[in-house]
Amino acid sequence: MGTFDDFILSHEGDDPARLLLSRGRFPDVDMDLAVTTIEARRKLRTKVPEWYAVPSLRYPKVLPAEQCSSSETARYKARLAARFWEGVPSGTHGHPRPCKREGPFGRGREATVHEGTPSQNEWEGEPGARIADLTGGLGVDSQAFSEVFGKVLYNEMDPTLAKAAEYNFKALGINNIEVLNYCLSSAGGEGVSVGEILGGFSPDVLYLDPARRASDGRKVFLIEDCRPDVLGLLPDLFAACRFILLKLSPMADISMAAERLSHVREVHAVASGGECKELLFVLDRDWEGEYAIIAAESGATFRFLPSGEKGAAARLADHPEVLGSCRYLYEPGKALLKSGAFRLLSERFGMIKAGNHTHLYLTEEVPEELKPLGKTFGILEVQPLASHMLKTVGKRWPRAEVTARNVPLTSEVLRRKMGCASGGDIHIFGVRFDFRSGSSENKLLITKVL
Repeated sequence: MGTFDDFILSHEGDDPARLLLSRGRFPDVDMDLAVTTIEARRKLRTKVPEWYAVPSLRYPKVLPAEQCSSSETARYKARLAARFWEGVPSGTHGHPRPCKREGPFGRGREATVHEGTPSQNEWEGEPGARIADLTGGLGVDSQAFSEVFGKVLYNEMDPTLAKAAEYNFKALGINNIEVLNYCLSSAGGEGVSVGEILGGFSPDVLYLDPARRASDGRKVFLIEDCRPDVLGLLPDLFAACRFILLKLSPMADISMAAERLSHVREVHAVASGGECKELLFVLDRDWEGEYAIIAAESGATFRFLPSGEKGAAARLADHPEVLGSCRYLYEPGKALLKSGAFRLLSERFGMIKAGNHTHLYLTEEVPEELKPLGKTFGILEVQPLASHMLKTVGKRWPRAEVTARNVPLTSEVLRRKMGCASGGDIHIFGVRFDFRSGSSENKLLITKVL
């Protein structure tokens, strides 16, 4: 292990500002790189543990470590991309099926950075499926792609990141990634075209994760304001490849984005750690039908068509007494909530939806396929949400989590009025219930986390 690696391990718990001030004590260490590496490793410790486990990796910037995929979501994308390639009828690729690869990362030439003017890449005759990651970043996605694709082309606009990726891929033992450093541009703009970057590399799948920050650091949300502008690039992208896997902000509106893009075949809302982390659009140049939406979390998926949700009818309770006869409360997770499958869950599985705009469900039995995609609570009591009842419930359940949904109180105010301290396995919901008659009532549901 070299001096730099030893330094990283010896000082990874130190204050970065103090380390910068002490650079004179360590003349043989690139202190700026060491500090950014230490800060980046802290962000990757649980996010990408296999990278954290290799202290020799270099991170010249911290922001890419904040923005990169986790190991879990990167592997989801890799499996998704491989599935679409494998699902195309034989003879439509122009390349053979993936071969059996040697070792965990496959085989091929070592990663190499190409700069300047793109030239014809010598990929002909190489076995296996191919994917081009045109917005490489830290390289976590490309690493995941390298595990399931025979060849990976990684392109990153920032030369510092590209050189770090070249070094890191080699340190990780990955030898089937080609590293490029070109600025991708749409037609007429500054930079290099898609075709020039790809050269002789004929991809089976293209992957892009446009940067959602403007040149001045501001966050941007419109697709055309991200870098590169995918909307402007679509003709060139489809000219180069049938399949495009596009990662957008998890805050993006699915229907709006799908309308602005073209040939959308699938949209995946991927949740991890209780948050919707990624929104993935699969574009298929040959697809003209309705796109499917897939909610994915904890290894489970729920697939539906937007038309199915639009045509579904939520099953509301007939009267308040029905609520007391239900055994379970189901709370959809972030992936399901982002997917927009609200009425459909109620209709398809026969669950009572709390309200037209309240996405909680009461049921006699929670379907097995939905359990990994949300939380299940056992219903202990149903009480009116009334002032005289709040203190009573609070005294009976002094330690409980509290959630307010579509009632004229915030969760924190409701907790304070009941006098509950956070903690324990009891969860109290203050919920507005709509009934088929058109009336509504506010209820307290005392539940136990299962």
